[in-house]
This record gives sequence, C-alpha cells and structure tokens, in this order.
Amino acid sequence: MSNDESPKSKNHKSPQQTALHCGVGLLARREHSEFELRQKLSLREFDADDIEQAIERLLEKAYLSDERFAQSTCRYRVSRGYGWRYIANELKQKGVCSTIIQQLQKNCEIDWYLQAELAYNKRFSGYGEKNQQVAQKEKAKRIRFLQYRGFSSNEIFAIINDEQL
Repeated sequence: MSNDESPKSKNHKSPQQTALHCGVGLLARREHSEFELRQKLSLREFDADDIEQAIERLLEKAYLSDERFAQSTCRYRVSRGYGWRYIANELKQKGVCSTIIQQLQKNCEIDWYLQAELAYNKRFSGYGEKNQQVAQKEKAKRIRFLQYRGFSSNEIFAIINDEQL
C-alpha cells in the first residue's frame, strides 16, 4: 500500500466532511466549550472562516453552550470528589468566561464542606497512626491531597481538625 492509499489519521478531515458536521459529531460525544471546539476543529485543518461559520451555526441552534458545558463539567467533577477551586480552574483553562463561572458558583447549591469530607473519607478511611512524627507527616499528606482536589483552607482544616490522628 502506498502513502496515497494509507488510511487517514484521526486528525485529518475526510474530503466530504464540513466543519459543521465535524463539530456536531464532537458535540454528540460530549459537551465542549466554544474555545475547546474551535481548537479541535483547527487541529482537523478546517479553514478559519468555515470554523467561524460552524461555531455560529452551532450557537444559533443551541448545540453549543458554554453554560451547559460548565454545568456538565461541574456535575462531573463534583461526582468525582473535586472542590470548587479545581472546577473553576478547569473551566478557565477550557475557555469559559469568568461571568459564566461566577454565575455557576452563585447558582451551585453544593455543600463544599460535605464534598471535602466525602473525598477525605473515601481516600483516607481505615488509616491508623502509631507515633506523633508519622501523624504529622500523614496530616501534611492529607492536607496536600485536599488542596490538590481544589478545596479551600477553611474546608480542609474543618475536616483535618475534626479527624483524630
């Protein structure tokens, strides 16, 4: 088989596929932010004008929505045990505007203290400590874990101080 006959890689568009069809296909799999979809269409080597027209059409038809993407991402990350800071940072990286992020935080009815406690208990249930030095190292490890998960200092210390190490 020559190079001309080799199957196309995932990143290359087929000759008959338009940016709009590709965008719909991507959105059929999962929600995307406008920024993220623009990047993916660019990687597939569509013209900038075609991408712009496709994005406009998808927004027009409400197939593409940063608000819906933000809500979906938030629900998913909360179910995985992440805190608000982690979620907000991820949304910023995916190109969601700060107004949408602030609105999501305001409308979000999640008890972040409970979320932090659930993540903590899931990760650290059944650990027992033997001496003070090990207890201090373990406490630091647990704090770092919760910080990485995006919980605030208040949420972290409310849980750590309740825990008997």
